[in-house]
Amino acid sequence: MRLQRILLIIVGWFSIILAILGILLPLLPTTPFLLLAAWCFSRSSPRFHYWLLHNSWFGKYIRHWQQHKALPKGVKIKIIVIILFSFIFSLWFVESWWIRGTLLIILAILLAYLLRLPQIDGEKN
Repeated sequence: MRLQRILLIIVGWFSIILAILGILLPLLPTTPFLLLAAWCFSRSSPRFHYWLLHNSWFGKYIRHWQQHKALPKGVKIKIIVIILFSFIFSLWFVESWWIRGTLLIILAILLAYLLRLPQIDGEKN
């Protein structure tokens, strides 16, 4: 049991590092890593879980997702715009046709997933 707890804490912190990198790198997602960290910490460390849920940068969004399994109104369009700009920037600098094709496939899958996510009024926290 102790080994499982340590592994979950390590995976949780590794997920946070990847999420922070995802803020800077267009193809690395942020949100799934934060949700994975929240899941790992909820099963291993109440202190780290509390810290993550009350973090000023992303705590509100994680709490909202855990409570409602939906995005606040207006967030979906912001996410889509940021993703589109990131991918357009990446496509502009990539010269290889197969990398561009791969990027476009990833973009299509990502947008299809995002468009299917439910939205609720952002005031419900």
